[in-house]
Amino acid sequence: MLITAVIIDDEQNNIDNLAILLRQYCPQLEIIGDATNATDGEKLILQLTPDIVFLDIQMPGKNGFDMLQSLRTHHFELIFVTAFEQYGIQAVKFSAIDYLLKPINTDELKAAVQKAIYRSSEKKQNKKLENLLQVLQNEQQKDTHRIALTSAKETRFIKTKEIIRCESSNNYTTFYIFGGERIMVSKPIFEYEEMLQGYGFIRCHQTHLVNKRFIKSLVKQDGGYLLLEDGTEIPVSRMKRELVRKELGE
Repeated sequence: MLITAVIIDDEQNNIDNLAILLRQYCPQLEIIGDATNATDGEKLILQLTPDIVFLDIQMPGKNGFDMLQSLRTHHFELIFVTAFEQYGIQAVKFSAIDYLLKPINTDELKAAVQKAIYRSSEKKQNKKLENLLQVLQNEQQKDTHRIALTSAKETRFIKTKEIIRCESSNNYTTFYIFGGERIMVSKPIFEYEEMLQGYGFIRCHQTHLVNKRFIKSLVKQDGGYLLLEDGTEIPVSRMKRELVRKELGE
């Protein structure tokens, strides 16, 4: 079964180059249309109802995020294609949406397309995209923001204020959630340190990231550790002591 796709990018040569790569490396896709601006892109999606949308973020006038917010429903899988990693990628990562940096790496392209095809078979409203739009629309209300945590079984959307701490083990990170739940994801902790900047989290140790709202005290004996509200003791590395003191107003 062919999966339909559209490409929206303000530069026609980018559209043409991506189309060539898709035909060569992802023959299961059928490109049914393209547009060079967000307004035409919105019309294209409504008219053709594609399974997958390849979308540039930064476009003159109305950008990719603006276009997504204009759509009432999002029954398609989304892959961002952008030349600028810093432009909106924090929110994209937060919602676990795939993105490709220009120039496009073919292995990353094939992997993103395979995941999108798998998800598109369910034909459901795109929860990751909904979460992205919620984060963008309520950028200042950080207590309402939810982060997408993808485990082996499902993708969960957890409010950042409910995350007590994160603990790493090799390339895995375990999230400890208020109420006792634990969620393990197959990403290293440094990726979440970057995502959770500005949400009150402290990287106090190579293997620990802690939400300040759950810290009861900074204990200075025994090398120093954080005592959490639930009684958990989290080590503070020697290199992080000054940062932790500063973050806690010591």
